[in-house]
Amino acid sequence: MNNNFADNERAIWILKTKGPQPLCALAEELKVTMEGARFQLLKLANEGLVEATTESKGRGRPKQIWSLTDAGNARFPDRHQDLALKLLCNMSNTLSPENMGKVLDATAQSTREKYQEELKDCKDLESKVLQLADLRKREGYMAEFKKEGDSFLLIENHCPIQAAAKCCNYFCQMEQDMFAALLGKGAAIERIEHIPGGQRRCVYRISGK
Repeated sequence: MNNNFADNERAIWILKTKGPQPLCALAEELKVTMEGARFQLLKLANEGLVEATTESKGRGRPKQIWSLTDAGNARFPDRHQDLALKLLCNMSNTLSPENMGKVLDATAQSTREKYQEELKDCKDLESKVLQLADLRKREGYMAEFKKEGDSFLLIENHCPIQAAAKCCNYFCQMEQDMFAALLGKGAAIERIEHIPGGQRRCVYRISGK
C-alpha cells in the first residue's frame, strides 16, 4: 500500500515537473510496465487528480496524453492566499476609509447579487433568514438558524475570512450592511456576538420592526 502511494505521488510529481506526458514516457519514468503505469493513472483519474486527452499526429495511432487537473495542481504549495492578505493589509493601511470602502463594495457586489437571486422567492422574514443561513453554511461559515421568541438568530460558528477581517474590519460592517439590505427595511438586525470582539462566533438577532 505504501509503495502504491509513493508511486502515485511520483506520477503526480512527474506530470508537474515535466508537463503532460504520454503513457510510455510515464511508464519509463516510473520504471514500471505500460499496464502498471496505466493502472496508476486510472486510479489518479478516479480521484480527479489527472486526466487524459487524445492527440493525433500524422498517420500514427492517436496517443493518450496525461496531465494534471486543477485538483492535481492543488496538491502543490500555493501562496496566493498569503499574497492576497498582504495586499489587503497594505491597501487598508494606505487607502482612506472611504476609498477602501469603495474597493470592497465593488468586490462584494457579485455576492449581493447572488444572494438576492437566492432570496427572491422568500415571502417573509423567517424564510429569508433561513435561506440566508443556508447560503452562509454552504460558503463555509458553519451557519445555523434559530428562532428565539419573536426574533430569529443567524449564527456563524466559523469565519473563513477571519484573517482578512482581522486585517480590515470593514469586512464585518460590510457583512452586516449586506444582511440588512437583503432582509429589507422591515427587519431590524443587531450583532450580539462577534469573533473579533473575543466571542467564539458571530451571531445576529433579527426581528421585524
